Amino acid sequence: MTDLIQDIARRLDAGSVIPYLGPDMLSLCEPGKVPATPLDLATFMTAKVSVPHKVRHRLTQAAQFIENFKHRKSVVHLMNEAFASSPEPSALQLALAGSNAGLWVDTWYDDTMLNALTRVRGGSGWNQVQGLSQSEHFGHWTGAYDAQGQALDTLPVAPTHYKPWGGHSPAGNYLVSDSDYVEVLTEIDIQTPIPAAVQAWRTGRSFLFLGCRFDDQLTRCFARQIMKRSSDLHWAVLPNEPTRMEARFLEEQGITRINMPLADFSAAFIDAMQPALAA
Repeated sequence: MTDLIQDIARRLDAGSVIPYLGPDMLSLCEPGKVPATPLDLATFMTAKVSVPHKVRHRLTQAAQFIENFKHRKSVVHLMNEAFASSPEPSALQLALAGSNAGLWVDTWYDDTMLNALTRVRGGSGWNQVQGLSQSEHFGHWTGAYDAQGQALDTLPVAPTHYKPWGGHSPAGNYLVSDSDYVEVLTEIDIQTPIPAAVQAWRTGRSFLFLGCRFDDQLTRCFARQIMKRSSDLHWAVLPNEPTRMEARFLEEQGITRINMPLADFSAAFIDAMQPALAA
């Protein structure tokens, strides 16, 4: 396993690996600051607004109910409230921010990786691209921002922090309700919602999945489409035994499972990255 981790670290230093981060990256941070799972987020939202019992623990359906019977602004307000604070970035996030990745895919709504990039890279030389809800930005699939959070008229090139589901900062853009995802999923097969800069950078590169699960059709679909036309060599740190659908997804996408806790992988990977970080 040590040799594999060192090999991934060398490839990351060479710019051929794209970190793909999921909600469980928050397990490396101070606990309790923000919702760390879809269930946590659904629980937070439905504690503020009553929804039918059958959708209380289903994030996209609960958000859709609130959008339908309250207002889209109510959904955005709840999301902004849920992610108003941000944990201190973990050592792994800071190390990844200082790497030669060129593209960081970040599939949760918190600002933690954004803060890591700001701390390590400062206020220039990189950008952020977020997915946009069609209910708020009809006809525009993504919004682009510079390192200081100012909106950009044109979508930038790498290095890019890509949040396909949106995020808290700088503008409270969120894909979270059923209708948000339906709009994107109708176009994602032909890649329309995926920025050109992301499509260009992923070509021939490998993905390293950290803090992700693929036990939901939505997460599998996004990962599959974001990986399209990349290399056939990928890795996922997945300590939990994969479900049948997860195992099938890993096999079909050429993703090697790294069976170790994320915290243990983090320590080993940071050690393996040290020569590159010191260079």
